[in-house]
Amino acid sequence: MIKSLVENFSPHNHLIIWLFTAFILAYFIAAQTFPTILFVAKEKHLMDEPDSRSMHADRTPTLGGIGIFLSLIVVMTLIGAFLNTKVLLLVMGGVTILFFLGLKDDLTVLSAGKKFGGQLLVVALLVIFTDTRIIGFSNILHIDVLPYSISIGFTLFVYILIINAFNLIDGVDGLAGTIAFCISGIFVYFFVNAGNLSLATIAIALCGALIAFLRLNFSKDNKIFMGDTGSMIVGFLLAFFTISFINTAQTDIDSIYYRASPALAFALLFYPLLDTLRIFFIRIFIHKASPFKADKNHIHHRFVQKGFSHRRTTLLISVINLIIIVIAFNLLHLDLNNQIICLLLYGSVLYMSPFAIKKILNKA
Repeated sequence: MIKSLVENFSPHNHLIIWLFTAFILAYFIAAQTFPTILFVAKEKHLMDEPDSRSMHADRTPTLGGIGIFLSLIVVMTLIGAFLNTKVLLLVMGGVTILFFLGLKDDLTVLSAGKKFGGQLLVVALLVIFTDTRIIGFSNILHIDVLPYSISIGFTLFVYILIINAFNLIDGVDGLAGTIAFCISGIFVYFFVNAGNLSLATIAIALCGALIAFLRLNFSKDNKIFMGDTGSMIVGFLLAFFTISFINTAQTDIDSIYYRASPALAFALLFYPLLDTLRIFFIRIFIHKASPFKADKNHIHHRFVQKGFSHRRTTLLISVINLIIIVIAFNLLHLDLNNQIICLLLYGSVLYMSPFAIKKILNKA
């Protein structure tokens, strides 16, 4: 009976139940794992020590990525037999490699070169074996289809950019997790509409794991950070979702996102990309320093310095990013170049507006 049920079961025929199960399973596993991680981290003194760059005053465990990793791996293992096993195995392999790289960096120190090399290896294997890549620029600057080698190289660059951009925004309570949760939720919608249940399942599982993480990340008594372990895993998955979404749209001429997918992807990742480009510009051209030298010049640091709490900073940035996404959906009637220009203008104004409003209120 069980064998017959398994052989005849189709997730596509029970879509809502399937996605809900993946979400709950990921949440439950992560929620059950985090207390153990907290206990071990405190007992073994595996804590983040506050320094001049820290936005917190207390010693805090940084191993939240372990819970996120375990929940995702278990979900993909238990229900992966009903899905695209080739994609799932490659994603699981990539997530596992990044997990150990991040764990080493959280527990000791991993050089930037080794970290970059590991990321490059993971994304190269995924791109080459799945052939999931950015095929062209969708006529941005009048560039359409890219030669294969340039397409591969540009896709690898985008992967590395998104992974590290996401790592850079993990600076205040809840910000990285909330942004990732919102983006993953929208990708669930995209993948369900595209009929790609494998990616929809991974995305909804990530949402479940992040909800469990955010409960503790916002906590005062049992706070935990996702650390490099979590930020690299989550950044990698968001990059994979982004590339997959663009690739799916660019290979389907009937898709409503056929030309607009790069703009929508840009809107989804607007804050991580804007903050990364901004911080690199400041470090290189203003401070004349290495772009990888850590400082407190991120946008979220500016919010906190202006008197916003961690929670309010996270709420404001997340809401602004969601507004930008809504704007992007309402710009689909424009050509792609104008969509991107509009998003840059609207986004820049929206992220400056809280500072302007606060300045006006202080003068009143």
